[in-house]
Amino acid sequence: MRTTDIESLGEVAAEGLTVLNTLVRGLHTGIAGRVFRSIGPAARPVEIVHDAIAGAVYDALDATGQRLPPAVAGLAVAGLAFDDDAPLDERSGVAKAIAALNGIYGDELSDRDNALAAPMSVRVAGRPVPLTPDAVTDAFPTPTDTLVVFLHGLCQTESSWHRPPRPSDEVDPRWYGERLRHDHGFTPVQIRYNTGLHISTNGRAFDELLTRLVEVWPVPVRRIALVGHSMGGLVARSACHYGHEQNRRWSRATQQVVCLGSPHLGADLEKGVNAAAWLLIRLRETRAIAELLNLRSDGIKDLRFGSVLDDDWADAHPDEFLRDRCGEAPFLPHARYHFVATSAAPTALGVLFGDHLVRPSSASGRGRNRRLPFGEDDGLVLTGLHHFDLLNHPRIYDRLHHWLGGAPRQ
Repeated sequence: MRTTDIESLGEVAAEGLTVLNTLVRGLHTGIAGRVFRSIGPAARPVEIVHDAIAGAVYDALDATGQRLPPAVAGLAVAGLAFDDDAPLDERSGVAKAIAALNGIYGDELSDRDNALAAPMSVRVAGRPVPLTPDAVTDAFPTPTDTLVVFLHGLCQTESSWHRPPRPSDEVDPRWYGERLRHDHGFTPVQIRYNTGLHISTNGRAFDELLTRLVEVWPVPVRRIALVGHSMGGLVARSACHYGHEQNRRWSRATQQVVCLGSPHLGADLEKGVNAAAWLLIRLRETRAIAELLNLRSDGIKDLRFGSVLDDDWADAHPDEFLRDRCGEAPFLPHARYHFVATSAAPTALGVLFGDHLVRPSSASGRGRNRRLPFGEDDGLVLTGLHHFDLLNHPRIYDRLHHWLGGAPRQ
């Protein structure tokens, strides 16, 4: 474990204790204030004493919470020997926990230059691959001229693509990338990114990463396919938009973009949290809860209506009440875009609840006021699957096999 990781964990622990103390303090203050106001002026002397004592206690807890974890981390760093070649985010179980933290709070971690907010990277066996000719050649010893690039969803890492299929599915257990390599000669490339950042910020980073990757790839790249799960599909759309604006070589080589359960028109859970926070902040007793809810990351808030461009959020208050400001990022004119929408329930209920996170209308981009230009034959709607079944399922691979093995749009 690196010393920087220990220090970063100390910073995160301190921030967590500060947030918890603020929440408890806000609830206490709101409820006590309601009680004292209901009693009237006679309670004013008691209220003054109460507020002074409570304020001193919470100030002391706040100071302790901010200083104690970094101090403990500092002692650990000073007293123990750490291996600087074994970062936390290369350990599978810990990496998943860090990914969840980044999804919820990754924008703040990035702003604070916390080491746990790692930049977007190509990963092989959980380790980042520097985008240099030698490093890429070593990481991909048998490269082909066709790439399939995988983008995971919120709070996940590239390991999510290796999710085993359901026990009831007696199918090939290999992940999509390995099967596409065998069936069509694609070289699978896995990306890890901080899902707490704005989707458009990750889109721009993905554009830059692919630009560099194509430059150092051991053989000339002829064709690229992008496959994104959930938020990953939105990041892919965003990158295609910015890459096309810059006339990138990778965007000209991209012939397919596949979005698996991506909330193109937004996710109901984020809309519900936005509405709940908007209501809770109006009551003094629940204002602290609303402020806690509003600490969720920019990436999560972008899922409210599927924001993929900087203009979707640049001039907006991040916690405004259910206002859709999204413009549509045009599809690449030479590429085919595909979607997979699913629901965990039969048709009637599935339309309403979707796959527990994304409704079919959002995943297919077919709303009342917004409609994405997917081709009539370029989508798949399934029932009986939940959101994470999309990561490894035989019916979805069959469609990937068909889409990515077919002819591109002319």
